[in-house]
Amino acid sequence: MLGPQLNERQRRAFAASEARTFGRGGIAAAARACGLAENTVRKGLLELDEEPLEAGRVRKAGAGRPAVEASNPGLLDALLGLVASDTRGDPERVLLWTSKSSRKLAAELTAQGHPVGFRTVPKLLRKLGYSLQSARKTLEGKQHPDRDAQFQHINDTVSQAIADGYPAISIDTKKKELVGEFKNAGREWHPQGAPPRVNTYDFPSMAEGKAIPYGVYDIADNSAMVSVGIDRDTAQFSVAAIRAWWEQLGQVRYPEARRLVITADCGGSNGNRTRLWKTELQQLADDSGLEIVVCHFPPGTSKWNKIEHRLFSFISKNWRGQPLISYEVIINLIAATTTSTGLAVYARLDNNDYPKTEVTDAELAAVNLTRDQFHGEWNYSINPSPK
Repeated sequence: MLGPQLNERQRRAFAASEARTFGRGGIAAAARACGLAENTVRKGLLELDEEPLEAGRVRKAGAGRPAVEASNPGLLDALLGLVASDTRGDPERVLLWTSKSSRKLAAELTAQGHPVGFRTVPKLLRKLGYSLQSARKTLEGKQHPDRDAQFQHINDTVSQAIADGYPAISIDTKKKELVGEFKNAGREWHPQGAPPRVNTYDFPSMAEGKAIPYGVYDIADNSAMVSVGIDRDTAQFSVAAIRAWWEQLGQVRYPEARRLVITADCGGSNGNRTRLWKTELQQLADDSGLEIVVCHFPPGTSKWNKIEHRLFSFISKNWRGQPLISYEVIINLIAATTTSTGLAVYARLDNNDYPKTEVTDAELAAVNLTRDQFHGEWNYSINPSPK
């Protein structure tokens, strides 16, 4: 009963004291009673006559097996030589990383005359300043010289709209999803040995359809509406999602609004060069009576769009590991998304068809569009058509 309460030195001392008290045959008896080897008890007898160790120490200084790099002085240099050619990143940094596996490195070291186990290799790599890391998405490609200035312009425009009591929304299309019994990234709690069963392959032909979630995020209200399309991601679909948000949520929250500010990416169905996007916004402006102000993020900076990290990331977390077997499941999972900051999400199914539509020069010229003096290709407003 006392054994689990003692460290290794104390167990030896206890067994040795019992053996010494017992006298002849005491070593064998104490070893049997304590579940120790007789040599361990003999070692304890020797330690009883030694000076006590410093408080908190179990072994003498320098005790234990020497480090493998100490007994094999060339090991670390050999390991560094193996990983140096495959090192990623800046060698001047403290943390480095390698693409070779521990087993492969152990095998190559052994072949070079430095026998080492594969479980020891990670420990040696950490001593060399290496760590396991995954790739991080930080490169945005070639940056526009006015990138930061456009960010500031967007921030000023949105802040002014919110201060005036007008709506400011962030819009974008989330990744398209196949509807059916397909594996969804992530893990969820399930009974032991009973994970959800899904298709082995992710062929589109096996799907019941495709889901195109288009989000409209109200920046000031921390709420959103997601329209799930079933056809294609066109400018008509994008503006239909904005129209649904305005008619069902926006105009109720902002009854005195005369202006709507939209922040969007430069590409996709709401791209700044898409003709249909502008003509559809004109129709929305005519129907709602709103001045629609659009600010596009510069190319390659879509991750800064607020909807990405305030809405879409939480939807992905909410349905992680869940097979999206039907549109009903998708709608319910989106609508159930919440955050600790009070995010409220509304979801709807848009089962309309959106065929390809060509916009003529005359139709584009009829758009009541005013370009901003600062990068008018990114910043512009569309007013209701004059009567």
